[in-house]
Amino acid sequence: MKDSIFHSRQGVTLLGAGDLHAASVAEALTLAPCLVAADGGADRALALGLTPEAVIGDLDSISAAAREAIGPERIWQIEEQETTDFDKCLSHVAAPFFLAVGFGGGRLDHTLAAMAVLARHPGRRLIWVGGEDVVFLAPRELSLDLTAGTRVSLFPMGRVRGRASGLRWGLEGDDFAPAGRIGTSNEALGPVHLILDGPMLVVLAHEWLRAAIAGLGVPPSALGG
Repeated sequence: MKDSIFHSRQGVTLLGAGDLHAASVAEALTLAPCLVAADGGADRALALGLTPEAVIGDLDSISAAAREAIGPERIWQIEEQETTDFDKCLSHVAAPFFLAVGFGGGRLDHTLAAMAVLARHPGRRLIWVGGEDVVFLAPRELSLDLTAGTRVSLFPMGRVRGRASGLRWGLEGDDFAPAGRIGTSNEALGPVHLILDGPMLVVLAHEWLRAAIAGLGVPPSALGG
């Protein structure tokens, strides 16, 4: 990436200052072992006994104590106010994939902003990780190795048409849009294959995080462990 200020050959766990569980952070780091904090996420990292390899953001939330503990050589300030700290991290970090933890919960507007960031970076392998769900922007063609009965929710971030196999309720013949038809609470009949012509978020239960990573085509060399 032309504007990258930090590079990782393995997956990056992006840590925000929103709601998070220590277990979710620990799980993310086993898969994406490089830790990057978005602004105030640096304080959350230190509270968990973790030191981020980089801190990126407008730096209006990070504490003075966190600045001192992490050191100026690992902290980058991006002063523009047109984008969120989550967006700033994605725009300035080069990595094979990202797991974003702590970018939701609490204020609904923050969670909605995070979903918008997913849609704004279609070229990234990026998964938002919450306590109950994982969310990612589907590529134009996606295969997921799921078992029958698995909840598969689809939410369009623009106009979308598509085809699907392996879903209880198919997509053919429908126009999907945020203010029109959406596809929440669908159900897998087994492995799922999607072909889409627009931006569609996929929501799975947290337990299917590894299936989401595999579906996005993350190379094994980028995984931790």
